[in-house]
Amino acid sequence: MSMILSASVVRVRDGLPLSASTDYDQSTGMQECRKYFKMLSKKLSQLPDRCTLKTGQYNINFISSLGVSYMMLCTESYPNVLAFCFLDELQKEFITTYNMMKTNTAIRPYCFIEFDNFIQRTKQRYNNTRSLSTKMNLADMQTEIKLRPPYQISVSELGSANGFSHISVGEYKGTGKISAAPHQRLEPVTLPGIVSFVLSLLCGALNLIRGFHAIESLLQNEGEDFSYVIAFFLGTAACLYQCYLFVYYTGWRNAKSFLTFGLICLCNMYLYELRNMWQLFFHVTVGAFSTLQIRLRQPQGKSPDYNV
Repeated sequence: MSMILSASVVRVRDGLPLSASTDYDQSTGMQECRKYFKMLSKKLSQLPDRCTLKTGQYNINFISSLGVSYMMLCTESYPNVLAFCFLDELQKEFITTYNMMKTNTAIRPYCFIEFDNFIQRTKQRYNNTRSLSTKMNLADMQTEIKLRPPYQISVSELGSANGFSHISVGEYKGTGKISAAPHQRLEPVTLPGIVSFVLSLLCGALNLIRGFHAIESLLQNEGEDFSYVIAFFLGTAACLYQCYLFVYYTGWRNAKSFLTFGLICLCNMYLYELRNMWQLFFHVTVGAFSTLQIRLRQPQGKSPDYNV
């Protein structure tokens, strides 16, 4: 018999369970699925916002939005469209009932356990598909899932359900390759961010021009030091890489920006004899300012109008 067995609401950043349906089934298969629930809860921040895990005769589906994930366990024969409609309904009700401040500051597990009443009522409606009365448009839902299907997590990606595992996310259908640091949109660009980007480009261009001049001087005078050329071009690469880090999200982004700033400082220390104090101050200050803007421009959260 196809049906929804259980559901839970989990905070994405740390996997804290906020609410869950009462679960009386103590079978071996259900206990194994509960372990998968816990393992997935710890990896939600690394996964796409819509996923499915097939575990033999059961499926685990979840969606994430605004820092909260809505997870459900159903039999493998339960319609995929109805499963995500169910999760979408939980999401809309939870967002309407609780504000983000409460969910972000929650400390105790299951502190919104009263939401279980709504989960149980909704689960009963969706388990009785013949009399299911809802305003959802199944045709639109099917089209949406076809265009952007849920990422299929395999059991092998989770590893052993009895210990620590690492989820290595491969290809998310419809969005291309993703890794433990998925391609995320960054927050909108601010005016200081634009200024730092332009100044970094300017510093890179100045280093590039001085590098070519150093090459010309080296060709004309054999006694010139070639290491100055290397320092100028390294400075150019560091400035351009800061621009890249500001525009795109990558893994270890903040650490990379600090290392790049360190390279800028080292290059300017080596070029001390070729630049006056104001030039050195300008290049180092721009590098520090760009590093700060990279640090301040964080990944953007899930869209509040997320629809399954």
